[in-house]
Amino acid sequence: MEYTYDDLLDRLTDLKALAVPPAVGETSGCFSSYDRRSRYNEATGLYEDWGANSDGDGYIRREGEDIVVLEIDGPGVIWRAWSANPQMGRIRVYIDGAAAPALDMPFRDLFERFDAEGNQFWPANLPRLMPTLSRGRNRFIPICFSTGCKITLGPGWGMFYHFTYTKFPAGTVAPAYSAALERAAQTRLAEIDRALALRGKLPMDGMEWRQVPCTAGESTVLYQSDTPGALTAFALEVPEGMPPAALENLLVEMYWDGAAQPSVACPLPNLFACTAAGAEDFRCLPVAKSGGLYACFWYMPFASAKIVLCNAGGTDTLLRVGCRTKSIPGGEAAGLLRFCARTHGDAFGGLDAARFAPGGDRWPDWPLLRCRGRGRLCGVHLAVDNRWPEPDKPADEWWYGVGENKTIDWWWGEGDEKFFVDGEAFPSTFGTGSEDYIGYAWAAEPPFSLFDSAFAVQNAVPLTGNGMTSVARFHIVDNIPFQNELEAYIEKYKANTWDDSRAVCEYRATCYWYMAAGGKEKGHP
Repeated sequence: MEYTYDDLLDRLTDLKALAVPPAVGETSGCFSSYDRRSRYNEATGLYEDWGANSDGDGYIRREGEDIVVLEIDGPGVIWRAWSANPQMGRIRVYIDGAAAPALDMPFRDLFERFDAEGNQFWPANLPRLMPTLSRGRNRFIPICFSTGCKITLGPGWGMFYHFTYTKFPAGTVAPAYSAALERAAQTRLAEIDRALALRGKLPMDGMEWRQVPCTAGESTVLYQSDTPGALTAFALEVPEGMPPAALENLLVEMYWDGAAQPSVACPLPNLFACTAAGAEDFRCLPVAKSGGLYACFWYMPFASAKIVLCNAGGTDTLLRVGCRTKSIPGGEAAGLLRFCARTHGDAFGGLDAARFAPGGDRWPDWPLLRCRGRGRLCGVHLAVDNRWPEPDKPADEWWYGVGENKTIDWWWGEGDEKFFVDGEAFPSTFGTGSEDYIGYAWAAEPPFSLFDSAFAVQNAVPLTGNGMTSVARFHIVDNIPFQNELEAYIEKYKANTWDDSRAVCEYRATCYWYMAAGGKEKGHP
């Protein structure tokens, strides 16, 4: 396989590519500043200091005054850079063993420019490829390499970093990289940024709509096809003013290829990365909401398909259902992965409960997805019910105080994401905090902001954080391929009840992934 730089840029918006089975040797992961006290002891088979939480300045090793933060063999590509506090210390990116860095600039400039310092003085005007999300700085401009890549950060670089990457199979030819992008690449980046700006526009072209009555206590077929094809958009419009309890009782199931068990099983709001308790309108690349209209644009191939809505409530309702499909040859459909999504709370079987409980070596890991087979993890939605009684004593600073001077320790989101791929003992993705995983930052200090972007959203949260929070991160270009199995966790420090049981912190997760025929979730009821 040989890639051009245009090929890599095209992946930024390519939902169809998610259905392509990962090649043998294709892997992804994340280098981050996680606390290096967390480690796996091969001699004992136990994890040590697994909840260590000094996540802002971890690194691989020192080289002079610089720290090495990424080191990887090629061929491959770095898809995403993120930081909570990039400063003027220099980032240097060394490609394919070269002594001189291919990119050398202040770390802060990495999130504002696509050209090397000195070649272009104006900032890159690419707000969707370089979004700032509630103080989190993100960059989605590929940095490719053939034989390897090393990244160093110099003194004064700031705090917290993530670099997500994909390694291609041996023999893949990656394009030569230059920080001084040519005009054609700059133009293509501008076109992609514009496409991301127009993401999820409603109504959708090419949709076929119909009204579907859904009787209380019964299941209704929303869509059915016995001909190979692919759904490229699926939307549901609910009656205006439908109460949260009624939305929760509308369960969407999708069956591919005559399977007896659904590959998708979610309450209607969660399928679209929302909460029934209320979510503001938003637009991401794979999902969007506008009023009572919920839409998803995942590429969903099938040999045959059936979408069912189970109305588990006590009220009849009338839905407007829209689908956009394309015919594809049966042979092509057979060779593609199937879209999967499932919503769950704490009910996960097949785990050694003692190891995951406080005091166990796997605490505070909380399962997101555990599956066996071949596929790709493509996104996570978290609905967090985080509520507490107002403290009796007012804080010296706004809301509940800042830093160590809080009147109540209420933040839910310190947890790191940890993705174990194909039997890894130590996860190839190890993050620095739940909000960092989503792409924002410093969320333990209010006010909380709403935001949306192509690849991440916070579409529900009170200004103080006291109530329901809804966040999602979509791994489109930096999806996590696996050949045999995936175990994805996120740390959860707070119990479901805390502060002497006066407060609540409950997670509900919806994962989005693609799976080959025969793949199974592990331990799910």
